[in-house]
Amino acid sequence: MNIERRRFVALFGSLAAAATTRPLRAEGPDLAEPVHRVANASKRSEDGAEHPLDRALEVARDGLEHSRENIRDYTAVLVKRERVDGVLGQHEYMFLKMRNRKTRGGRMAQPLSVYLAFLKPASVKGREVIYVENQNDGKIVAHEGGLKGKFLPTVTVPPDGMLAMRGQRYPLTEIGLENLIVKLIERGETARKYSDVTCVFRKGARLKDRACTVIQVTQPTRRPDAEFYQAQVFIDDELNVPIRYIAYDWPGRSGEVGEVIEEYNYLNLDVNVGLTDSDFNPRNEAYNFYS
Repeated sequence: MNIERRRFVALFGSLAAAATTRPLRAEGPDLAEPVHRVANASKRSEDGAEHPLDRALEVARDGLEHSRENIRDYTAVLVKRERVDGVLGQHEYMFLKMRNRKTRGGRMAQPLSVYLAFLKPASVKGREVIYVENQNDGKIVAHEGGLKGKFLPTVTVPPDGMLAMRGQRYPLTEIGLENLIVKLIERGETARKYSDVTCVFRKGARLKDRACTVIQVTQPTRRPDAEFYQAQVFIDDELNVPIRYIAYDWPGRSGEVGEVIEEYNYLNLDVNVGLTDSDFNPRNEAYNFYS
């Protein structure tokens, strides 16, 4: 086991699966425009007044319900960038296959299932990762790409363990659109407690070829439970799910632009494509886990 962990360190150092108005363009390569989390809460505050976030929370709840009822699986190119331990990493591109968790009669009918193939940068190209809920002893199955992949073995590690979390803000079990919406709801509920939080909607934005409505939330006051200064959420107008989230830290001085905290983009999203168990099997001959 110690040998396997040392090999994992060598091959798998990092693992994966928004009061000023910002231009609605992304900062990364190949992205036409400026994804992560905003919006469940009661419709009105204790004094009966509506909060600027109420509409955003309603959009998030509707999106979560729509996904749970209508989206079984999907593929996408996930582009993510995260600041970890104070350092903002570069954009990572991954081809993603995802099956949403589904239950029937209180029993699991389809486990949360994730396959990632890293596309770029060169340092991670060729890496593959699989996670299936309640399989493989609850662990991630992963291998490196490139020359290292020819000599280093496929390994299994806990998704929330130190090795898998190295260089990551969140464990792989939190990847995907539904998890994104849930986090948006959690953060929206927290922000809704404060009267100085603002929320604006902008229609007519695009993420590559997808028409979107942007929800921009600003928290001008830095508080212990506030996770960002400003966040932008791009809601796909047709699919009714967030396909881009970007969050910014508080600026150092008035008029300055805060640093990016985290950014997630789901490009080329294709839903209900009919993924099967073989898409999440490391022994799939199309994959390189055991080639």
